[in-house]
Amino acid sequence: MPDLPTPQDATEAALFSECWDAVLAYADLCTSGSTAAAQLGREAFAHGIREARAAEAGPVRGTARRPARLPRIPLLLTSVRTTAAAWEEEGQGHKLDPDLRLWLNSDKAARYTGPPLQRPLALRGLRDLQQADAELLWFTEVEALPLSVVARRLGLDPAGAAEELQQVRTLFRDRCHRNHLDTPMDARCRSYARLLDAVTRSSAAETPGDLSRHLATCVQCAEAAACLRLHGGALPGALAGGVIGWGGLAYLERRRRAAEVRLGTGRPGSADKAAGEPEDGEQKARVARNGLLVAAVLVSVLALGVSLMPFGGGDDDLGAPGTDRQPVADPAPPLPSAPSLPPATSKPADRTTQGTKQPEKSGKPEGRNRHTEPQGTSSPTERTEPDESGDPVCRVEYDLVNQWPDGFQATVTVTSAESLDAWRVAWSFRDGQKVGQMWDASVSQNGSRVTATAADYNKSVPAGGDLAFGFLASWHGKNSPPYDFELNGHACAKGS
Repeated sequence: MPDLPTPQDATEAALFSECWDAVLAYADLCTSGSTAAAQLGREAFAHGIREARAAEAGPVRGTARRPARLPRIPLLLTSVRTTAAAWEEEGQGHKLDPDLRLWLNSDKAARYTGPPLQRPLALRGLRDLQQADAELLWFTEVEALPLSVVARRLGLDPAGAAEELQQVRTLFRDRCHRNHLDTPMDARCRSYARLLDAVTRSSAAETPGDLSRHLATCVQCAEAAACLRLHGGALPGALAGGVIGWGGLAYLERRRRAAEVRLGTGRPGSADKAAGEPEDGEQKARVARNGLLVAAVLVSVLALGVSLMPFGGGDDDLGAPGTDRQPVADPAPPLPSAPSLPPATSKPADRTTQGTKQPEKSGKPEGRNRHTEPQGTSSPTERTEPDESGDPVCRVEYDLVNQWPDGFQATVTVTSAESLDAWRVAWSFRDGQKVGQMWDASVSQNGSRVTATAADYNKSVPAGGDLAFGFLASWHGKNSPPYDFELNGHACAKGS
């Protein structure tokens, strides 16, 4: 196992620390264990640093423009991918993630080592930027660092950093647009190139139906749309997926979580604070609130204990041992016992029937085989949405993006309250709609019931995070929104 390179100065030592954290995060995604992750990370880091030093020390080919190369962190992440490919060729593939091994032996991996004009558009666009511009874009969009922190690291004026970032985004878009026109493409893609450029320039522009259907089936044009559209939050995913390749979106999510933990951006209003800034006032207020809550709980417990003590005096010694007699005075209404409480996922009982015994239900338990009944046999009062009074396991937003006489395009976004290692979203259509194509998930349909299963690159979702996918479907007569959404078998509430 190679040793990590020795930093040449204090500046490079600080850079090494930051780069190693990023390399290890991606190496952990690429391997099947922590030991293999450390080994892959060290090999890739040593190789990548040697490559970066050689590129920086090499002769400049011209005075007008620097040689095209990636910033330090994406260069090292690329080294992780190429080192993993070398492991696969050398017979060490058993140390890698199985999904990565499938990817390395597919046409998708060949794009990153094939002809330059066939490589992902984001990779080519980032390489075309000046070093400082590329680092500014990568730090803010992929590493998810606050702009104020990035400005300090790159020596930028904090007051003008936002404007400079916007200029770099526009420059990246122009580079991607030029590279897209230079890419060999068929006549159909070429006919949409000018329209794609016009539609992605404005957030208010609507995507025509024919272009939308083309983007759903053409990977090359869909990648171009993600790089050209600076609004809507697609740029970080386009950069991570286009530059890193396999696991890019998972790496992006890891870096966002790491930035929140490191900089304390998990609380509202703390994103702009410098790392390590003291928060004594907030800490004292939080301790005071916690102390009041503890005191209130103790007082409540004490009052409950006093209320349950037997009172009433009399000739009978209620505290005498060996007696089972009850107090003469009527006791207070009994407190409900814990087993009588309904489960957290069940619907609360009607107010008019509380306290009365309900007749026992016959048949299978509620919630089992909910979708085996034929359409139209369920009563109008059957519950199709979770109870809004509790905290739902998930919330769903259904967006009808576009519609034409015999088809439509839609997206589904689900917010999960819990972290997920894999997900499956199901719903039902009312009017016989049929899903034809789906992206960012695989689809299966049984009658009116549709199930979308996570892809390899987006199956992990953090607690409170979103998962999203889109699809094309056909309709006739009526196109009502779907209903009865479920995430991994749990009913979802409608997004607010």
